[in-house]
Amino acid sequence: MNERITQDDLRKLDKSFTGNILISEDLSYEDSRSIFNAMIDKKPRVIARCLGEKDVARAVNFGRDLNLEISVRGGGHSAAGWGQTEGGLMIDLSQMNKVEVNPDNLNARVEGGATWIDVAKACQPHNLVTTGGTCPGTGVGGVTLGGGWGWLARKFGLGCDNLLGVKLVTASGKIIKASDKEHPELFWALKGGGGNFGVATEFTFRLHSLPVTTMGYLIFPPDAGPGVVKRFRDVISEGPDEICGEVVYMTGPPEDFVPPDLVNQLCLGLFIFHAGPENELKKIIKPLLEAGPVGQLIAEMPYSDILESDAVEPEIRHFSSSEHLKALPDKAIEKFCARAQDMPVPSNCLQALSSWGGEIGRKGLDGPIADRDANWLVYPFGMWADPEYDSRVISWVKAVCSDLSPYATGSPYLNLTAEESIERKIAGYGGKKKYQRLVKVKEKYDPDNIFRLNHNIEPL
Repeated sequence: MNERITQDDLRKLDKSFTGNILISEDLSYEDSRSIFNAMIDKKPRVIARCLGEKDVARAVNFGRDLNLEISVRGGGHSAAGWGQTEGGLMIDLSQMNKVEVNPDNLNARVEGGATWIDVAKACQPHNLVTTGGTCPGTGVGGVTLGGGWGWLARKFGLGCDNLLGVKLVTASGKIIKASDKEHPELFWALKGGGGNFGVATEFTFRLHSLPVTTMGYLIFPPDAGPGVVKRFRDVISEGPDEICGEVVYMTGPPEDFVPPDLVNQLCLGLFIFHAGPENELKKIIKPLLEAGPVGQLIAEMPYSDILESDAVEPEIRHFSSSEHLKALPDKAIEKFCARAQDMPVPSNCLQALSSWGGEIGRKGLDGPIADRDANWLVYPFGMWADPEYDSRVISWVKAVCSDLSPYATGSPYLNLTAEESIERKIAGYGGKKKYQRLVKVKEKYDPDNIFRLNHNIEPL
């Protein structure tokens, strides 16, 4: 037991706690501390599995008063594994996953430990949506507080653009509400500033009616890359906000629409989402269909099913980075495609090029997110099982970003990166002016920096 934590301390916390207090001897400890990134294996001294905001406040007070490092686990998908702490206090929100949909007022209240599939499934019976992550198991909190890119972003803006309010437990243990009317400067900071300012226990999102959604999957051999990606660029650039897509070099999955000779081999996949019917999508992507995909699946399906189809393997090794690009010239495409040959195959690694633009570049331009007017995002997403591949995967991730740097803005999308240099971090928050504004908010709500396991904004 940590010298700073006595049995008496634990008894006092447990007495006032409605959830569960776990230490390493408890049977559910190992499952509770698990996170997505298996490269991170930290063992918290105490896990506080909260059932409500008052539990969170008690846990924050406990950790602060004992000077413990505090981590916050929502969905557990942090690229850097920030949901875990070594020898400190993990505040586990996973049991706080309720979603209350108000179809009349077009909003939803979402607890801080919910995942995006929780939200999508709750909204689906009402044909309502809001922008969330592209992976079903990612946490609402981490994705939203870091910006909130997803399939619906070109149509409805980023997740943070659809945020109406946040309930937050601050470093003092106080429970407050932040919105345009209450603590407006904090609310501004929460729309991109990450978990720097407290523990978000509840979000209120604006919802949108969307009765029909379509997903298209097109498969090409890897050497078709440059020509296909150029067509993809033109289709997206000339297309409506209703479409959003990704070019992904990947290991061919064992799906019916993937030719047998590309299963477990490097292939090029195009994932194209359409906020509308199948026939409209087919018209929009006609140039891509004419490029001769060797496999395809295009179908209308509920948005929650689209989200659920993109699940990733849990507890796998992970390293990623990202670069924004305002333009995508032919030479950039050629470099992107050439580097895919270095991606480990077979593996779960993805070399992705995503479409931004649309409403992303029209809303929230004053917020603490870099390059909202960028049209593209490149992100090599390393996922692998064998530690022997660590150096190879990390080198490939860095090489992809280095190759594209002549065409990049120099600012990452921080939600898709692990640790960054202070210069890259400041750039990711939108530059020095916005970063200085974030620092002032940090000094007001967390002056002692107890919430520091994140892309940290250090108080002066």
